[in-house]
Amino acid sequence: MPWDTEATRRKLLDAATAQFARVGLAGARVDSIAREAGVNKERIYQYFGDKGGLFAAVLATEVEHLLEGISVAGNGASALGHVAGALHDRVAMRPHLARLLAWESLELSEPVSAESRAEGCAAMVTALADALPHHDRAHAGELLLSLISLVLADRCLPHVTALVAPGSTTSSRRAAVVAQARALAATGG
Repeated sequence: MPWDTEATRRKLLDAATAQFARVGLAGARVDSIAREAGVNKERIYQYFGDKGGLFAAVLATEVEHLLEGISVAGNGASALGHVAGALHDRVAMRPHLARLLAWESLELSEPVSAESRAEGCAAMVTALADALPHHDRAHAGELLLSLISLVLADRCLPHVTALVAPGSTTSSRRAAVVAQARALAATGG
């Protein structure tokens, strides 16, 4: 029976995603990832080079398309609110994204897939600048950064969330993020 390389890669990426989200690059162990995937650890070295290559592959697979498919609908404050809601929904369905982004920033000197991710961010900034008539491109970029920070904050800082807003739920947090995004766009802040 031929070896299913793609299935093996997928098992390793799935196991590595879970472990890297939990403990980051430095805390992850190749033996543990291989065991969780049910694959010989030599496959990690064969397919990804080393643990750092596996981390980069996980990041490229998981976070490279963070904004992909999220459209800017409408104009003005409601447009930014729409993006906030859509991004919140994506991160709520894939909570490991926030932690992987945090680990990437903590452990790597530069982002993985920087060029393609920058292109995706630039496209979103352009769409926001077009939808927000009183904001130039630079300000639209600042709004997008603030929006991403709002969406990721409770996922990256769950203890702070529990202390500051102990009754917060996914739906209440979504409503708050959408309202805050609309307020940011409406005030020019």
